[in-house]
Amino acid sequence: MDKSKRPSLKSKRPFLKSKRPFLKSKRSSLKSKRSFRRRLPRIQSGERIDYRNVSLIRRFISEQGKILSRRVSRLTLKQQRLITSAIKQARILSLLPFLKTEKQFKGIELTTRTTGLRTRNKNIRTRNENVTTRNKYIRTRNENVTTRNKYIRTRNENVTTRNENVTTRNENVTTRNKYIRTKNK
Repeated sequence: MDKSKRPSLKSKRPFLKSKRPFLKSKRSSLKSKRSFRRRLPRIQSGERIDYRNVSLIRRFISEQGKILSRRVSRLTLKQQRLITSAIKQARILSLLPFLKTEKQFKGIELTTRTTGLRTRNKNIRTRNENVTTRNKYIRTRNENVTTRNKYIRTRNENVTTRNENVTTRNENVTTRNKYIRTKNK
């Protein structure tokens, strides 16, 4: 094949500009162009992240009542996790509302949720079954306790009869000893 008829493989822009591409350039030792801005924590060192500290937690909830993201709230990962769990605990304990305003309730329409009811009924059934098995267990335990009490009563009776036998034997020994003393005199 003739060289003139071959398509050119050279591109307009070569892949590697320098002759030694794997050597470190002088520029890498300099600071990168992108400046890194250090995060300033919105939580002071003295403040504890806790569900009871409502004034602190409210700073990390949006107007709609959503938890602010870590990027927006400028928190570290550990702080964000602690804040999230504290907000959820405070909501459960009704220290914070799940929704900020009552206006949002007006837009919600009530719809029948059959799947939710089915699962709820299923949960109630399983809970009832658990209660019945627990009651059976308690009944058997009570029966075991009563049989144990009967055994203890019979044992106590046996001990008292044994004690009575010992006292009668002691009395017999004392009378025998008296008889032997009188005979020896």
